[in-house]
Amino acid sequence: MTDIIPATQPQITAAVTTPTAASVASSVADKNTIAGNFTTFLQLLTTQLKNQNPLDPLDTNQFTQQLVQFAQVEQQLKSNDQLATLVSLEKTARSTIAMGFVGATVAVDGATAQLVDKKAQWSFSVSKPANATVTIKNSTGQTVYSGTFAMQTGTQNFIWDGKGTNGTQMPDGAYAISVTAKDTSGQSVAVSTEVQGVVDSVDLTKDPPILSVGGQTFTVDQIKRVTRPSTPAS
Repeated sequence: MTDIIPATQPQITAAVTTPTAASVASSVADKNTIAGNFTTFLQLLTTQLKNQNPLDPLDTNQFTQQLVQFAQVEQQLKSNDQLATLVSLEKTARSTIAMGFVGATVAVDGATAQLVDKKAQWSFSVSKPANATVTIKNSTGQTVYSGTFAMQTGTQNFIWDGKGTNGTQMPDGAYAISVTAKDTSGQSVAVSTEVQGVVDSVDLTKDPPILSVGGQTFTVDQIKRVTRPSTPAS
């Protein structure tokens, strides 16, 4: 049997990352290059001052321009240090956020969900009441279930027990859903589908971090809602 139930209210979670070796190496290399140019510039300026012609000393305007360039190089070095720190903090924050999703039930845009222990779950969103025809296909594209349901405005969950239209229990695996809907006047109504599942792991070696949900991978920005189980009162 299938059932459509009201969707739970979303809850917000927080989330940290570790800067990759490649990004750190790149930052160090850039800093070393600028630092080397800065040192070379300082040596050239010092040599120029030591060896200027006493009868024809360095023009004041030129000297001022070189001092300005000296200050600009120093400023760039400081800016690069601050930028590297900000990038590192931003990556750490993204990793923390991603790890915070582990164990949470999330909803992401998609049509394919995993049937596990006789249960697969999707979410539908419609702009107005409609009669919807739900079709579920297995990994080979064969239709295993089809049914018609009344849908209300907003978001609602669709839970499938894994039984085909003929009552046969389908094996665990990936199943894709498609929905067509019409309102009372027979006009087509757009229906967006979302996949719900538990985040079972996070890959922090990727940039951005990748969340694993029911055998599929998603980034944090693809998550639309998060549901955490309520904590029983002590």
